[in-house]
Amino acid sequence: MGGEQSQHWLIMRCGEHTIGLFQGMFEDNIMIFNPGWDQQSNSLDNFTDVRNLLADFKAKGIETVQECVTGDNGPASFSIKDPDGNAILIDQHV
Repeated sequence: MGGEQSQHWLIMRCGEHTIGLFQGMFEDNIMIFNPGWDQQSNSLDNFTDVRNLLADFKAKGIETVQECVTGDNGPASFSIKDPDGNAILIDQHV
């Protein structure tokens, strides 16, 4: 449903399931969540902004690996590591 094979990334969808394949973009395994989008990548009217998620994670003592957050709204992201060392990226595009 999206991506560019020559750039080594594809987004595939089957029913309500979406998976992204990214060859060479990330060093290790990674799971990505996109606040603000539904399962069809449509913008949602109501969602928890990534900034609020980041504040909640920090309040619970969860250490971040990367933060790219500016302004009060709009695109932003942060990542954490799961107990096995796999990256989890919270990546808001809206």
